[in-house]
Amino acid sequence: MLTHHNIIANSLQVLKAEIRTISWELDSQIGILPFFHIYGLSVVINITLLSGAPCLVMPKFDLEKTCRLVQDHQVTFLYVPPPIILLLSKHPVVEKFDLSSIRFVNSGAAPLSRELVVEVWERLKIGVKQGYGLSETSPVSNTQLVDEWWRFQGSVGRLVAGMQAKVVDAEGRELPRGESGELLLKGPNVFSGYWKKPELDKETFTDDGWFRTGDVVYACPKGHFYVTDRIKELIKYKGFQVPPAELEDKLLGHKDIADVGVVGVWDPERHTEIPRAYIVPRPGVEPSDALAQGIVAWLAERVAPAKRLRGGVRFVDEIPKSQAGKILRRILRDQAKEEQEKGPRAKL
Repeated sequence: MLTHHNIIANSLQVLKAEIRTISWELDSQIGILPFFHIYGLSVVINITLLSGAPCLVMPKFDLEKTCRLVQDHQVTFLYVPPPIILLLSKHPVVEKFDLSSIRFVNSGAAPLSRELVVEVWERLKIGVKQGYGLSETSPVSNTQLVDEWWRFQGSVGRLVAGMQAKVVDAEGRELPRGESGELLLKGPNVFSGYWKKPELDKETFTDDGWFRTGDVVYACPKGHFYVTDRIKELIKYKGFQVPPAELEDKLLGHKDIADVGVVGVWDPERHTEIPRAYIVPRPGVEPSDALAQGIVAWLAERVAPAKRLRGGVRFVDEIPKSQAGKILRRILRDQAKEEQEKGPRAKL
């Protein structure tokens, strides 16, 4: 649950970080992000209102239209997710337009590789800075300043004003800077809890009130944070959170599936995680490409677009599980990495 206080506090935190950069007289942006997404709501809508800088709203993202708006209206900054950074770095349509008015681009909602940051700079001479946060933090907890993107490539920046953080090991002991562990946060933008799920609140908050992000990070001596892994199992598809357990529950309703485990696999072409299902067929059911494609299509009719099996289906003899019956997703993720290293397969 995000309160009015959480949302307003985070908008002010972000504005304080950006205030040296954004001028209502000189700057403008494009509202590319969907406003129902926390990134679009807090960062695009609220920062527009607080800063007074104009925002050109697009009903739906289109790369060519975006580039044309930048050129025609001399747009100076953009807040986008990594897949749009990928398009800016590689898509040929970008070459048709003059994007030199853009002073910076901010990437958030999902991880961004250093390679893409460099590619955008080499192609367009536009700096791409990063931020970090979660829906539970309204969403921003960290952000780079505009002049920090090159010196701290790969960093998600320092904490925004009013935030506290610590990095802890598996036993909850605080770690020094430079060592990786789970990121814990406190601040006025941290949510008040999950709606009618007190058991989840107990898992998510420590006894002394720290929010457990589930992300593995380390901080450099200058206070910049680097995200290295994720403890939580949520799949991040283009900034949307996809719970694997939800897809597993749906898939177990398919007549040909005996057991299933879903994990996120990295798609370098789309620069995002995509859901993949590892499936144990029912006895007497023969695995085949046709069956895999049928399962993908079957699920697509029952879930939101972000939750489709864009990573396809792989058939296995069993799903790795702990003695308590919990799916060992790390084993499945390791298997997915091995498959990618062996070479591309047909996408289902």
